[in-house]
Amino acid sequence: MASPSKKSLIPTTFYDQAKSNRRGFYWLTPVVVLILYLCVMGAFIWLQRLHNDSVMFVTIDQETRQQRLIMVVVALSCVIVLSLLALWRYTRFRTRAEAALIAETGFRRAMENSMSTGMRVFDMHGRIAYVNPAFCRMIGWNEADLIGRTTPFPYWLPGRHAQHQETLDLLLSGRTPSSGLEVEAQRRDGSRFTARMYVSPLRDPNGEQIGWMTSMTDITEPKRIREALTAAHERFMTVLEGLDDAISVVADTSDGLELLFANRTYRRFFGAQSSGHGELLGGRLGRFTDETVEIFSQSAQRWFEVHHRMLAWTDGRRVRLQVARDITERRTHEEASRVQQEKIQLTSRLTTMGEMASSLAHELNQPLTAISNYSMGAVAMIKSGNARQEVLLEALEKAAQQAERAGKIISRIREFVKRSEPRRQRVMVTQILDNAIGFADIDARKRQVDIEKLVPESLPDVLADPILIEQVLLNLLKNGIEAMEQSDYRILHVVVTDQDALVEIAVIDRGHGLRDPQRLFEPFYSTKSEGLGMGLNICRTIIESHHGRLWADANPDGGTVFRFTLPCAAPETPSKAENSQELHV
Repeated sequence: MASPSKKSLIPTTFYDQAKSNRRGFYWLTPVVVLILYLCVMGAFIWLQRLHNDSVMFVTIDQETRQQRLIMVVVALSCVIVLSLLALWRYTRFRTRAEAALIAETGFRRAMENSMSTGMRVFDMHGRIAYVNPAFCRMIGWNEADLIGRTTPFPYWLPGRHAQHQETLDLLLSGRTPSSGLEVEAQRRDGSRFTARMYVSPLRDPNGEQIGWMTSMTDITEPKRIREALTAAHERFMTVLEGLDDAISVVADTSDGLELLFANRTYRRFFGAQSSGHGELLGGRLGRFTDETVEIFSQSAQRWFEVHHRMLAWTDGRRVRLQVARDITERRTHEEASRVQQEKIQLTSRLTTMGEMASSLAHELNQPLTAISNYSMGAVAMIKSGNARQEVLLEALEKAAQQAERAGKIISRIREFVKRSEPRRQRVMVTQILDNAIGFADIDARKRQVDIEKLVPESLPDVLADPILIEQVLLNLLKNGIEAMEQSDYRILHVVVTDQDALVEIAVIDRGHGLRDPQRLFEPFYSTKSEGLGMGLNICRTIIESHHGRLWADANPDGGTVFRFTLPCAAPETPSKAENSQELHV
């Protein structure tokens, strides 16, 4: 048996308590027997002395018998003393064993009472043979109310006794699963709880089964939390599976990308493989944060707007989250809108040329008439025979100049109205101004309006499509010229200012002003009786596509000031000084 002097896993406090309860009593019995033995021996010696004092009674045979008797008494005394010592030793050993047993029993009882798991024992007939305090606290019934009880038990749910009886029959048959059973019970106060019950056979020291040991743990709160998490997970998965975006998560491994998660949209496009994620990754293996790119998938034959992000997975690994949105229809609509916008812009330019047709015809008629006159004069001089070489050469040079003038007008019209792909390039602002003013000046002279431009000497180039910007500027100049037709002030000003990263161009007229500036850029709104109301709307669309801004302010001196901005081109490097910067859209 264990003793407190030997090393034990049981705390020593239990041994100390057991020893204090038994200390001072194990030697009492041997001492009492020894005292009684000494008293008997004392009485025997006293009687022997009395007999020796009476000489008349002493004979030789009696003396021999007396000696033998003394020897027997001494031998018996020795035996008694040894027996008493052996009894004392055994009593001491038994006392220590009882102390150890009491300590172990107390320790086990303390563990049993401190457990939060309810322990219960059924005998082979289904009667409750034992319950621990935790089980009593769990159901609210005392031990005395449960020991010896048979079915139905007080903690069974009312109306569900048949179900509880089936569970008990399963328990007594020994067919309970090793993972335990989930059971419901009712406390004494009427509240209900859910518990997980585990069952094991209870055997005696001979190995024979004498009952069933059950342990129960209250899982009401863990079950509620688990059900809440399960419901939240189901809602989250429902949302993910219902998204039109293809969502996938992959991890980098030595064998390539490992697909950890993919929603239904991803699986519909790429299946349950990580190849789709890698294809949309586009060869970029760096870390992505808030970066969106547009990629065409060859396998799905679709355009995707892809967003990448690095995040920590549930096991702590760094993984790649990818959200891909199908933008095929959007790009198709954008392409159709772009083509339609180009048609509208071309139509606007053709309309502008149509409105200026009479002025252009008049402008072309002047050089053509001059060419005809110079040619006829030269012919007449040659026919008369009085042709002098210097006079004839002067006439032909003037005719050539007028032909060049007419050719420039025609070339400018062709460049303005021809259909071409929009492109942004490095272009000088003065070039755009000269071409637009050259067109507008034809109509301005007809209406007796002068156009004056104010351009700084040092002006950076802009990044723009020159044809589209000329269209915007020509539209604004035409509007200003028409607005000043009845004005006493006959000068239309064009002012260019440098604003660091932007160049601002202002068209300042002194016409009738704005009647409804809030609706100025609305489609199909026009202040002209014959206008379509699309000119300024198209102009604003063109400027905004160049990352600029178009707006109108009232002129303090009367009339309107139209302003628009264009971004400056990046400074050219020495190696690219001869190349223009182009960005195709």
